[in-house]
Amino acid sequence: MTAKTSLFSPVENDLQLLTENLKQLVGARHPILYAAAEHLFTVHGKQVRPAIVLLISRATMQNSDLTLKHRRLAEITEMIHTASLVHDDVVDESELRRGIPTVHSLFSNRVAVLAGDFLFAQSSWYLANLDNLEVVKLLSQVIMDLAEGEIQQGLNRFDTGLSIDAYLQKSYYKTASLIANSSKAAGVLSGVSTDLSEDLYQYGCNIGLAFQIVDDILDFTGSTKTLGKPAVSDLKSGNLTAPVLYALEEEPHLEVLIEREFAQDGDLDQAIALIMNSSGIGRSRELAAQHAQRALDGLTQLPASDSRQTLVELSDYVLSRLC
Repeated sequence: MTAKTSLFSPVENDLQLLTENLKQLVGARHPILYAAAEHLFTVHGKQVRPAIVLLISRATMQNSDLTLKHRRLAEITEMIHTASLVHDDVVDESELRRGIPTVHSLFSNRVAVLAGDFLFAQSSWYLANLDNLEVVKLLSQVIMDLAEGEIQQGLNRFDTGLSIDAYLQKSYYKTASLIANSSKAAGVLSGVSTDLSEDLYQYGCNIGLAFQIVDDILDFTGSTKTLGKPAVSDLKSGNLTAPVLYALEEEPHLEVLIEREFAQDGDLDQAIALIMNSSGIGRSRELAAQHAQRALDGLTQLPASDSRQTLVELSDYVLSRLC
């Protein structure tokens, strides 16, 4: 089961409602921001983050329908994620996202930065209106983590001494923190036990790390059409991911190429060849599989339901993207 619509079938209607609500929530009072929001939220992305929030909400509220607060949490989660993508695209000077022009390339850097700021501000407003201090703390931490991850990535460009642990920490800040904390927040809104809410956090954390590692593998093995952005874009910009870090352990010359920032003709092609001929891709697959399994361990206390089963299948789906 790999298609998004079939994978997320228990919350498919919820996701459709979420998309419509997001376009309304992001200020009809501001025409240029509304145009940017409509562009962002009409693009059919994976919507993995709000889907996980909705699935956990349904899995922990089996005898009741979703509350408005659960739905709003899913919307806040997607707002925060989208805001971070808009800012990332400006920083990375990316022209494409999911195969279509980015906000800054369609409008301008100024509009993109303002749109990202506005989305963060809107998400904070709606977060405060949930009137749940624990949830506010969880999602506020995410916004700090996103900034920390971007700073770490910027400081560590072309750093061949970067460790796998440091890479995973940065990946947590940039990707897994939002999924982990919003997963826990969904459980908090449902009134689950402390132990279960911590398990939900671990599920989100590990599924997020697995997802990021798979994305980093696909940066080498996927096509521009599949990725929706130019291939090997991370390597070109000096963002060293798991396949590169593992390859550096086997290929000393790769360090030379990276440290001179691919300044000579053929450097980048040579670096890609060294990575592809190493065990870096295979070891990265193993790392992703380890985190996908740890994610499943976080679901053991969750009662059986269609939504729980989908959360289980999501772990397989993350890895199946490599097939």
